[in-house]
Amino acid sequence: MLQLGIKGKQELLVTDKDTAKAVGSGGLNVFATPAMIALAEKTALQSILAYLSEGESTVGTKLDISHIAATPVGMKVSCETELIEIDRRKLVFSVNVYDEVEKIGEGIHERFIVNDEKFMTKAESKSIDT
Repeated sequence: MLQLGIKGKQELLVTDKDTAKAVGSGGLNVFATPAMIALAEKTALQSILAYLSEGESTVGTKLDISHIAATPVGMKVSCETELIEIDRRKLVFSVNVYDEVEKIGEGIHERFIVNDEKFMTKAESKSIDT
């Protein structure tokens, strides 16, 4: 059962593919903001997967995260999330991201619980047959 206080943690080693230069969000070889965002979403998702019913998933809907310090290639980054609000299908997580020296990111991430089949049917209805 979903409840407040569920925590998640994920780690990664920053590689060349995770840099701002590689993902196109900047010109330097430091941990990219889009890579940090992906790590935050993954951490929140993984923390609550076991609590979802069969046929349910969550989708990210909102991010308010600050990237406050740079991290070089070769350093480990860890992300910690905590479920701080449940409003029917809306889940709100606090997010904190650290490298081996300091906090590098913080903020809030929202996800919504969806029915897989209904969600995909609606998404696929946008497809244009050629």
